[in-house]
Amino acid sequence: MSAARTAYVGARLLDPASGLDAEGTLLTEGETIADLGPGLFRDGVPAGIETVDCRGLALAPGLIDMHASLREPGFEHQETIATGARAAAAAGITTLCATPNTSPVIDRVALVEFVARRALETASARVLPMATVTRHLGGTELVDMGLLAEAGAVAFTEGEHAVASALVMRRALAYASAFGLLIVQHVEEPTLAGDAVMNEGEVAMRLGLAGIPGAAETILAERDLRLVEMTGGRWHAAHVSVGASIAAIAAAKAKGMPVSCGAAPANFALDETAVGEYRTFAKVKPPLRAAADRKAVIAGLADGTIDVISSRHAPQDVESKRLPFAQAAFGIIGLETMLPLALELWHGGKVPLLRLLGAMTVRPAEILGLPCGRLRAGTPADLVLIDLERPWTIDEAAFLSKSKNSPFDGRPVKGRAVRTIVGGKTVFRHDDA
Repeated sequence: MSAARTAYVGARLLDPASGLDAEGTLLTEGETIADLGPGLFRDGVPAGIETVDCRGLALAPGLIDMHASLREPGFEHQETIATGARAAAAAGITTLCATPNTSPVIDRVALVEFVARRALETASARVLPMATVTRHLGGTELVDMGLLAEAGAVAFTEGEHAVASALVMRRALAYASAFGLLIVQHVEEPTLAGDAVMNEGEVAMRLGLAGIPGAAETILAERDLRLVEMTGGRWHAAHVSVGASIAAIAAAKAKGMPVSCGAAPANFALDETAVGEYRTFAKVKPPLRAAADRKAVIAGLADGTIDVISSRHAPQDVESKRLPFAQAAFGIIGLETMLPLALELWHGGKVPLLRLLGAMTVRPAEILGLPCGRLRAGTPADLVLIDLERPWTIDEAAFLSKSKNSPFDGRPVKGRAVRTIVGGKTVFRHDDA
Protein backbone atom coordinates (compact mmCIF):
# COMPACT_ATOMS: atom_id res chain seq x y z
CA MET A 1 0.00 0.00 0.00
CA SER A 2 1.47 3.36 -1.02
CA ALA A 3 1.98 6.12 1.54
CA ALA A 4 -0.69 8.80 1.69
CA ARG A 5 0.12 11.87 -0.40
CA THR A 6 -1.06 15.43 0.22
CA ALA A 7 -0.56 18.48 -1.99
CA TYR A 8 -0.57 21.92 -0.37
CA VAL A 9 -1.54 24.16 -3.29
CA GLY A 10 -1.71 27.93 -3.62
CA ALA A 11 0.80 28.49 -0.82
CA ARG A 12 3.40 31.18 -0.32
CA LEU A 13 6.36 28.86 0.19
CA LEU A 14 8.82 30.28 2.73
CA ASP A 15 12.09 28.42 3.29
CA PRO A 16 14.75 30.36 5.20
CA ALA A 17 17.34 27.65 4.49
CA SER A 18 17.27 28.23 0.73
CA GLY A 19 15.86 31.75 0.62
CA LEU A 20 12.74 30.56 -1.18
CA ASP A 21 9.80 32.97 -1.09
CA ALA A 22 7.42 32.15 -3.92
CA GLU A 23 3.93 30.96 -4.63
CA GLY A 24 3.79 27.25 -5.31
CA THR A 25 2.82 23.77 -4.21
CA LEU A 26 4.35 21.34 -1.73
CA LEU A 27 3.76 17.59 -1.87
CA THR A 28 4.11 15.29 1.13
CA GLU A 29 4.28 11.52 0.90
CA GLY A 30 3.87 9.70 4.16
CA GLU A 31 6.05 11.40 6.76
CA THR A 32 8.35 13.28 4.36
CA ILE A 33 8.35 16.09 1.85
CA ALA A 34 8.33 14.57 -1.63
CA ASP A 35 8.57 17.66 -3.84
CA LEU A 36 7.88 21.39 -3.92
CA GLY A 37 8.17 24.42 -6.12
CA PRO A 38 6.37 27.11 -8.11
CA GLY A 39 5.84 24.79 -11.08
CA LEU A 40 4.65 21.70 -9.25
CA PHE A 41 1.22 20.47 -10.48
CA ARG A 42 0.75 23.60 -12.57
CA ASP A 43 -1.68 21.66 -14.76
CA GLY A 44 -3.62 20.27 -11.81
CA VAL A 45 -3.13 17.80 -8.98
CA PRO A 46 -3.22 14.15 -10.15
CA ALA A 47 -5.98 11.86 -8.94
CA GLY A 48 -5.39 10.06 -5.69
CA ILE A 49 -3.61 12.95 -3.98
CA GLU A 50 -5.39 14.81 -1.19
CA THR A 51 -5.43 18.56 -1.77
CA VAL A 52 -5.21 21.36 0.78
CA ASP A 53 -5.93 24.82 -0.62
CA CYS A 54 -3.64 27.20 1.24
CA ARG A 55 -5.39 30.27 -0.21
CA GLY A 56 -2.14 32.22 -0.51
CA LEU A 57 -1.17 31.74 3.14
CA ALA A 58 2.48 31.17 4.08
CA LEU A 59 3.69 27.57 4.27
CA ALA A 60 6.94 27.27 6.21
CA PRO A 61 8.92 24.60 8.04
CA GLY A 62 7.41 23.76 11.42
CA LEU A 63 8.84 25.92 14.19
CA ILE A 64 11.52 24.54 16.52
CA ASP A 65 11.61 25.71 20.15
CA MET A 66 14.99 25.09 21.75
CA HIS A 67 13.98 25.89 25.33
CA ALA A 68 10.68 24.90 26.97
CA SER A 69 10.02 23.69 30.50
CA LEU A 70 7.34 21.00 30.34
CA ARG A 71 7.49 20.21 34.09
CA GLU A 72 6.98 16.45 33.75
CA PRO A 73 7.94 14.51 35.80
CA GLY A 74 7.25 16.11 39.16
CA PHE A 75 5.28 19.29 38.46
CA GLU A 76 2.39 18.03 36.38
CA HIS A 77 0.01 20.52 38.01
CA GLN A 78 1.84 23.26 36.05
CA GLU A 79 2.34 21.48 32.72
CA THR A 80 2.73 18.01 31.21
CA ILE A 81 4.43 16.74 28.10
CA ALA A 82 1.00 16.23 26.54
CA THR A 83 -0.42 19.68 27.38
CA GLY A 84 2.80 21.48 26.50
CA ALA A 85 3.03 19.70 23.16
CA ARG A 86 -0.62 20.46 22.45
CA ALA A 87 -0.03 24.15 23.14
CA ALA A 88 3.06 24.03 20.94
CA ALA A 89 1.14 22.44 18.07
CA ALA A 90 -1.52 25.14 18.32
CA ALA A 91 1.27 27.70 17.89
CA GLY A 92 2.94 26.12 14.85
CA ILE A 93 5.75 24.54 16.87
CA THR A 94 6.46 21.03 15.62
CA THR A 95 9.59 20.31 17.67
CA LEU A 96 10.42 21.46 21.17
CA CYS A 97 13.33 20.72 23.47
CA ALA A 98 12.33 19.95 27.06
CA THR A 99 14.59 21.35 29.77
CA PRO A 100 15.75 18.89 32.46
CA ASN A 101 14.80 20.89 35.57
CA THR A 102 12.05 18.47 36.60
CA SER A 103 11.70 16.29 39.71
CA PRO A 104 13.70 14.12 39.50
CA VAL A 105 15.99 16.05 37.18
CA ILE A 106 16.88 14.46 33.84
CA ASP A 107 20.40 13.26 34.62
CA ARG A 108 20.12 9.49 33.96
CA VAL A 109 19.49 7.35 30.91
CA ALA A 110 16.22 5.99 32.33
CA LEU A 111 14.85 9.52 32.72
CA VAL A 112 15.84 10.59 29.21
CA GLU A 113 14.07 7.48 27.96
CA PHE A 114 11.04 8.29 30.12
CA VAL A 115 10.64 11.74 28.51
CA ALA A 116 11.10 10.29 25.02
CA ARG A 117 8.59 7.51 25.70
CA ARG A 118 5.99 9.85 27.19
CA ALA A 119 6.37 12.12 24.18
CA LEU A 120 5.74 9.25 21.77
CA GLU A 121 2.70 8.15 23.79
CA THR A 122 1.04 11.49 24.44
CA ALA A 123 2.56 14.40 22.49
CA SER A 124 1.13 15.95 19.32
CA ALA A 125 4.47 17.65 18.58
CA ARG A 126 7.97 16.20 18.67
CA VAL A 127 9.47 16.53 22.18
CA LEU A 128 13.24 16.11 22.49
CA PRO A 129 14.75 15.73 25.98
CA MET A 130 17.73 17.72 27.18
CA ALA A 131 19.79 16.40 30.09
CA THR A 132 21.59 18.18 32.89
CA VAL A 133 25.28 19.00 32.80
CA THR A 134 25.86 17.90 36.40
CA ARG A 135 24.27 15.19 38.51
CA HIS A 136 21.24 16.36 40.50
CA LEU A 137 21.97 19.92 39.29
CA GLY A 138 24.61 19.92 42.01
CA GLY A 139 27.13 21.89 39.98
CA THR A 140 30.10 19.58 40.58
CA GLU A 141 29.90 16.03 39.16
CA LEU A 142 29.41 15.77 35.40
CA VAL A 143 26.79 13.42 33.98
CA ASP A 144 27.75 10.71 31.48
CA MET A 145 27.07 12.79 28.40
CA GLY A 146 27.98 10.09 25.92
CA LEU A 147 25.46 7.58 27.28
CA LEU A 148 22.77 10.23 27.69
CA ALA A 149 23.25 11.39 24.10
CA GLU A 150 22.93 7.79 22.89
CA ALA A 151 19.66 7.57 24.84
CA GLY A 152 18.30 10.62 23.05
CA ALA A 153 19.46 13.77 24.89
CA VAL A 154 19.92 16.49 22.26
CA ALA A 155 21.82 18.95 24.46
CA PHE A 156 23.04 19.49 28.01
CA THR A 157 21.96 22.34 30.26
CA GLU A 158 21.30 23.20 33.87
CA GLY A 159 18.02 24.74 32.74
CA GLU A 160 17.21 27.78 34.83
CA HIS A 161 20.56 27.59 36.61
CA ALA A 162 24.04 28.48 35.41
CA VAL A 163 27.05 26.21 35.43
CA ALA A 164 28.67 28.46 38.00
CA SER A 165 32.10 26.85 38.36
CA ALA A 166 34.62 27.74 35.66
CA LEU A 167 36.41 24.43 36.24
CA VAL A 168 33.22 22.42 35.85
CA MET A 169 32.30 24.32 32.70
CA ARG A 170 35.78 23.77 31.27
CA ARG A 171 35.49 20.04 31.90
CA ALA A 172 31.95 19.94 30.50
CA LEU A 173 32.99 21.70 27.28
CA ALA A 174 36.04 19.45 26.88
CA TYR A 175 33.95 16.31 27.49
CA ALA A 176 31.22 17.48 25.14
CA SER A 177 33.71 18.36 22.40
CA ALA A 178 34.90 14.75 22.28
CA PHE A 179 31.38 13.71 21.24
CA GLY A 180 30.38 16.84 19.29
CA LEU A 181 27.70 17.62 21.88
CA LEU A 182 26.16 20.98 22.77
CA ILE A 183 26.30 22.77 26.12
CA VAL A 184 23.45 25.25 26.68
CA GLN A 185 24.20 27.83 29.34
CA HIS A 186 21.88 30.06 31.39
CA VAL A 187 24.15 33.11 31.26
CA GLU A 188 23.78 34.65 34.70
CA GLU A 189 26.61 34.82 37.22
CA PRO A 190 24.77 33.58 40.34
CA THR A 191 26.73 35.45 43.00
CA LEU A 192 26.13 38.76 41.22
CA ALA A 193 22.46 37.99 40.63
CA GLY A 194 22.00 36.77 44.22
CA ASP A 195 18.40 36.96 45.37
CA ALA A 196 17.58 39.93 43.14
CA VAL A 197 14.26 39.83 41.31
CA MET A 198 14.33 42.22 38.32
CA ASN A 199 16.68 44.32 36.20
CA GLU A 200 18.99 46.64 38.12
CA GLY A 201 18.13 50.23 37.29
CA GLU A 202 15.84 53.16 37.98
CA VAL A 203 12.64 51.10 37.93
CA ALA A 204 13.99 48.66 40.52
CA MET A 205 15.12 51.57 42.69
CA ARG A 206 11.69 53.20 42.51
CA LEU A 207 9.95 49.96 43.44
CA GLY A 208 12.43 49.16 46.19
CA LEU A 209 13.36 45.82 44.60
CA ALA A 210 16.79 44.21 44.39
CA GLY A 211 18.15 44.37 40.86
CA ILE A 212 20.12 41.91 38.70
CA PRO A 213 22.88 43.85 36.92
CA GLY A 214 23.39 43.32 33.21
CA ALA A 215 27.02 42.59 34.06
CA ALA A 216 25.92 39.32 35.67
CA GLU A 217 25.06 38.08 32.18
CA THR A 218 28.02 39.60 30.37
CA ILE A 219 30.65 38.42 32.85
CA LEU A 220 29.50 34.80 32.65
CA ALA A 221 29.22 34.94 28.86
CA GLU A 222 32.73 36.33 28.53
CA ARG A 223 34.10 33.73 30.94
CA ASP A 224 32.50 30.90 29.00
CA LEU A 225 33.73 32.25 25.68
CA ARG A 226 37.29 32.06 27.04
CA LEU A 227 36.64 28.44 28.03
CA VAL A 228 35.33 27.68 24.54
CA GLU A 229 38.63 28.99 23.16
CA MET A 230 40.49 26.64 25.50
CA THR A 231 38.42 23.53 24.77
CA GLY A 232 36.81 23.88 21.36
CA GLY A 233 33.48 22.81 22.87
CA ARG A 234 30.15 23.82 21.31
CA TRP A 235 28.37 26.42 23.47
CA HIS A 236 24.97 28.07 23.22
CA ALA A 237 23.71 30.94 25.38
CA ALA A 238 20.07 30.05 25.96
CA HIS A 239 18.81 33.61 26.20
CA VAL A 240 20.74 36.86 25.96
CA SER A 241 19.24 40.16 27.07
CA VAL A 242 22.11 42.67 27.32
CA GLY A 243 23.83 44.58 24.54
CA ALA A 244 27.32 43.93 25.95
CA SER A 245 26.72 40.16 25.96
CA ILE A 246 25.54 40.24 22.36
CA ALA A 247 28.65 42.19 21.37
CA ALA A 248 30.90 39.63 23.09
CA ILE A 249 29.24 36.76 21.25
CA ALA A 250 29.48 38.62 17.95
CA ALA A 251 33.23 39.02 18.50
CA ALA A 252 33.56 35.31 19.27
CA LYS A 253 31.67 34.42 16.10
CA ALA A 254 33.96 36.69 14.09
CA LYS A 255 36.86 34.53 15.32
CA GLY A 256 35.09 31.40 14.06
CA MET A 257 34.36 30.01 17.50
CA PRO A 258 31.60 27.32 17.77
CA VAL A 259 29.15 29.50 19.68
CA SER A 260 25.54 30.53 19.23
CA CYS A 261 22.84 32.25 21.24
CA GLY A 262 19.11 32.72 21.55
CA ALA A 263 16.63 35.30 22.75
CA ALA A 264 13.19 35.05 24.30
CA PRO A 265 10.26 37.08 22.96
CA ALA A 266 9.82 38.76 26.35
CA ASN A 267 13.22 40.40 25.94
CA PHE A 268 12.41 41.98 22.58
CA ALA A 269 8.70 42.61 23.15
CA LEU A 270 8.90 44.21 26.62
CA ASP A 271 11.26 46.21 28.77
CA GLU A 272 11.57 46.68 32.53
CA THR A 273 8.69 49.18 32.67
CA ALA A 274 6.31 46.24 32.13
CA VAL A 275 6.85 45.33 35.79
CA GLY A 276 4.62 48.35 36.46
CA GLU A 277 3.33 48.23 40.00
CA TYR A 278 4.80 44.86 40.97
CA ARG A 279 3.26 42.74 38.17
CA THR A 280 4.53 39.26 38.96
CA PHE A 281 3.60 38.04 35.47
CA ALA A 282 6.50 40.21 34.26
CA LYS A 283 8.98 38.48 36.58
CA VAL A 284 11.18 36.38 34.32
CA LYS A 285 14.78 35.27 33.78
CA PRO A 286 16.63 36.81 32.13
CA PRO A 287 14.82 39.84 33.53
CA LEU A 288 13.14 42.43 31.36
CA ARG A 289 15.91 44.91 30.71
CA ALA A 290 16.19 48.62 29.91
CA ALA A 291 14.90 49.97 26.59
CA ALA A 292 18.43 50.19 25.15
CA ASP A 293 19.06 46.49 25.79
CA ARG A 294 15.70 45.59 24.26
CA LYS A 295 16.77 47.44 21.11
CA ALA A 296 20.11 45.62 21.17
CA VAL A 297 18.30 42.26 21.19
CA ILE A 298 16.26 43.32 18.16
CA ALA A 299 19.41 44.49 16.38
CA GLY A 300 21.10 41.17 17.19
CA LEU A 301 18.21 39.29 15.59
CA ALA A 302 18.30 41.55 12.55
CA ASP A 303 22.01 41.08 11.89
CA GLY A 304 22.05 37.37 12.76
CA THR A 305 24.24 37.58 15.86
CA ILE A 306 21.31 36.09 17.78
CA ASP A 307 20.71 32.77 16.06
CA VAL A 308 17.53 31.54 17.70
CA ILE A 309 14.20 32.70 19.06
CA SER A 310 12.90 30.28 21.68
CA SER A 311 9.86 30.53 23.89
CA ARG A 312 11.50 30.27 27.32
CA HIS A 313 8.19 28.61 28.28
CA ALA A 314 8.16 28.45 32.10
CA PRO A 315 4.65 27.61 33.37
CA GLN A 316 3.81 28.51 36.95
CA ASP A 317 0.63 27.86 38.90
CA VAL A 318 -1.52 30.71 40.20
CA GLU A 319 -0.29 30.30 43.77
CA SER A 320 3.35 30.73 42.69
CA LYS A 321 2.57 34.09 41.12
CA ARG A 322 -0.03 35.40 43.57
CA LEU A 323 2.63 36.49 46.01
CA PRO A 324 4.58 39.70 46.72
CA PHE A 325 6.93 40.38 43.80
CA ALA A 326 10.08 39.41 45.71
CA GLN A 327 8.63 36.02 46.69
CA ALA A 328 6.80 35.17 43.45
CA ALA A 329 8.25 32.55 41.12
CA PHE A 330 10.18 33.53 38.00
CA GLY A 331 8.80 32.59 34.62
CA ILE A 332 6.13 33.18 32.00
CA ILE A 333 4.52 30.86 29.49
CA GLY A 334 5.60 31.39 25.91
CA LEU A 335 4.63 28.64 23.48
CA GLU A 336 1.44 30.19 22.16
CA THR A 337 2.85 33.72 21.94
CA MET A 338 6.27 33.01 20.39
CA LEU A 339 5.26 33.34 16.73
CA PRO A 340 2.96 36.39 16.91
CA LEU A 341 5.41 38.33 19.10
CA ALA A 342 8.25 37.49 16.70
CA LEU A 343 6.14 38.60 13.74
CA GLU A 344 5.77 42.02 15.37
CA LEU A 345 9.42 42.58 14.42
CA TRP A 346 8.66 41.89 10.75
CA HIS A 347 5.46 43.91 10.69
CA GLY A 348 7.38 46.76 12.30
CA GLY A 349 10.13 46.60 9.66
CA LYS A 350 12.81 45.58 12.19
CA VAL A 351 13.74 42.06 10.98
CA PRO A 352 13.31 40.52 7.50
CA LEU A 353 10.72 37.75 7.36
CA LEU A 354 12.99 34.90 6.25
CA ARG A 355 15.63 35.78 8.84
CA LEU A 356 12.94 35.90 11.53
CA LEU A 357 11.51 32.52 10.52
CA GLY A 358 15.02 31.11 10.18
CA ALA A 359 15.61 31.84 13.87
CA MET A 360 12.73 29.48 14.65
CA THR A 361 13.41 26.81 12.01
CA VAL A 362 16.68 26.17 10.21
CA ARG A 363 19.06 27.75 12.76
CA PRO A 364 17.88 25.72 15.76
CA ALA A 365 17.85 22.64 13.49
CA GLU A 366 21.46 23.29 12.47
CA ILE A 367 22.60 23.91 16.04
CA LEU A 368 20.90 20.73 17.31
CA GLY A 369 21.78 18.61 14.27
CA LEU A 370 18.15 17.90 13.37
CA PRO A 371 16.92 16.89 9.89
CA CYS A 372 13.88 19.21 10.04
CA GLY A 373 13.59 23.00 9.80
CA ARG A 374 13.68 23.31 6.01
CA LEU A 375 11.49 22.79 2.95
CA ARG A 376 13.43 20.18 1.03
CA ALA A 377 12.53 16.89 -0.60
CA GLY A 378 13.36 13.96 1.68
CA THR A 379 13.15 15.91 4.95
CA PRO A 380 10.42 15.39 7.56
CA ALA A 381 7.03 16.80 6.60
CA ASP A 382 6.87 19.11 9.62
CA LEU A 383 5.08 22.24 8.41
CA VAL A 384 3.15 25.26 9.58
CA LEU A 385 0.59 27.25 7.60
CA ILE A 386 0.63 30.87 8.76
CA ASP A 387 -1.79 33.70 8.15
CA LEU A 388 0.77 36.48 8.39
CA GLU A 389 -1.82 39.26 8.38
CA ARG A 390 -4.51 37.87 10.68
CA PRO A 391 -5.23 40.31 13.55
CA TRP A 392 -6.16 38.83 16.89
CA THR A 393 -5.85 39.53 20.61
CA ILE A 394 -3.86 37.33 22.96
CA ASP A 395 -6.28 35.76 25.43
CA GLU A 396 -4.74 33.70 28.22
CA ALA A 397 -8.12 32.05 28.90
CA ALA A 398 -7.89 30.41 25.47
CA PHE A 399 -4.38 29.01 25.98
CA LEU A 400 -4.02 25.24 25.79
CA SER A 401 -1.16 25.33 28.29
CA LYS A 402 -2.11 24.24 31.80
CA SER A 403 -0.75 27.50 33.22
CA LYS A 404 -1.79 31.04 32.31
CA ASN A 405 1.12 33.16 33.57
CA SER A 406 1.52 35.51 30.61
CA PRO A 407 2.23 39.26 30.66
CA PHE A 408 0.79 39.52 27.14
CA ASP A 409 -2.89 38.91 27.94
CA GLY A 410 -4.97 41.43 25.98
CA ARG A 411 -2.12 42.43 23.62
CA PRO A 412 -3.26 42.93 19.99
CA VAL A 413 -1.04 41.06 17.53
CA LYS A 414 -1.00 40.18 13.83
CA GLY A 415 -0.10 36.79 12.40
CA ARG A 416 -1.07 33.30 13.51
CA ALA A 417 -0.41 29.63 12.81
CA VAL A 418 -3.62 28.19 11.37
CA ARG A 419 -2.55 24.60 10.61
CA THR A 420 0.30 22.50 12.00
CA ILE A 421 1.57 19.32 10.34
CA VAL A 422 3.92 16.82 12.01
CA GLY A 423 5.23 13.89 10.01
CA GLY A 424 2.73 14.59 7.24
CA LYS A 425 -0.29 14.56 9.56
CA THR A 426 -2.28 17.59 10.63
CA VAL A 427 -2.03 17.76 14.43
CA PHE A 428 -3.77 21.10 14.91
CA ARG A 429 -5.90 23.44 12.85
CA HIS A 430 -8.03 26.43 13.66
CA ASP A 431 -11.70 25.99 12.89
CA ASP A 432 -11.62 28.23 9.84
CA ALA A 433 -8.34 26.86 8.42
